[in-house]
Amino acid sequence: MAPTLPGRNLLPLAARVVRPYEDPGRDVEVHWYYYAGFIAFVIAMLVVDLKFFHTEEHEPTLKESATWLAVWISLAVIFGVIIFIWQGSDIGIEYTAGYLIEYSLSVDNMFVFVVIFTYFAVPLKYQHQVLFYGILGAIIFRGIFIAIGVALINRFDWVIPVFGAFLIFTAYRIARGGGEDIHPEDNAILKFAQKRFPSTKNFDGQNLFTVENGKRLATPLFITLIFIEMTDVVFALDSIPAIFGITKEPFIVLTSNVFAVLGLRALYFTLAGAMNRLHLLHYGLAVVLGFVGVKMIVELFHIEIPIWLSLGVIIGVLAITTVLSLKIPPKDDGKNDTSSAHG
Repeated sequence: MAPTLPGRNLLPLAARVVRPYEDPGRDVEVHWYYYAGFIAFVIAMLVVDLKFFHTEEHEPTLKESATWLAVWISLAVIFGVIIFIWQGSDIGIEYTAGYLIEYSLSVDNMFVFVVIFTYFAVPLKYQHQVLFYGILGAIIFRGIFIAIGVALINRFDWVIPVFGAFLIFTAYRIARGGGEDIHPEDNAILKFAQKRFPSTKNFDGQNLFTVENGKRLATPLFITLIFIEMTDVVFALDSIPAIFGITKEPFIVLTSNVFAVLGLRALYFTLAGAMNRLHLLHYGLAVVLGFVGVKMIVELFHIEIPIWLSLGVIIGVLAITTVLSLKIPPKDDGKNDTSSAHG
């Protein structure tokens, strides 16, 4: 018998909120205080991050960033061990596979951050300020999309294959490099924000707003933050269907997503200046997302791909593309140059 999350006596409303996609092989429910406890933990960690990694204006060092990266990954692994012990191997593998997919998508998304920071000429010492609020926004947006996704899956049977088709399309777009075509100067929302908020081209430390000649103006950091938050919405649209292809358990969907996002800023600064070495990663992601999309569609025909096989495919494909990226030098076409974003 598959493991179940504890808690059977939920109020009907709470059950409707947290009960996932109906699976005849599992009866999974989570008390609301598990969610509350996890959210409290996340808030506490963000406060620690804000106090010790974000309080002063400085360029994060490699040692500092790598240390925080190790902390975030260690926390995700420890939580995964807890899930394995608490819920058993099936749900534990779902968490692990979901975390790996979301984390890999986060790595790919960092190339977009480089483009944005380069366009707005944000110095490295100010980038961590924008990324902190950007990650906070990413957590909020993903929480919203997860809630919407759970509600749709519970209500409509056709949502899963639609998610699958969307993932296959996303895989095709990523394989073609569509995710790199970012043109802030052509974005209608950004143009509206620049008109709505009088701005200056001058930075004022880490401040999002400043005062010049008696007028309150938005600094380039605020305009950059708006664009980062917009990309968070796009990233959530790509990532949430992917995780639902691995697990239908809202608690696992939420936790794997949040842990992947929490370490994004430390990962960004750890890989700063060297992200072009992962130039083949998007091909691996395309294969993984395509596989997950097919997995979701074949469920219509009662064909279930074992979760252990899904995890094996994810790890194998990502490992191969990472190794090949490090062994095969990237083409020097100017697209992968990240130096202007870091100095």
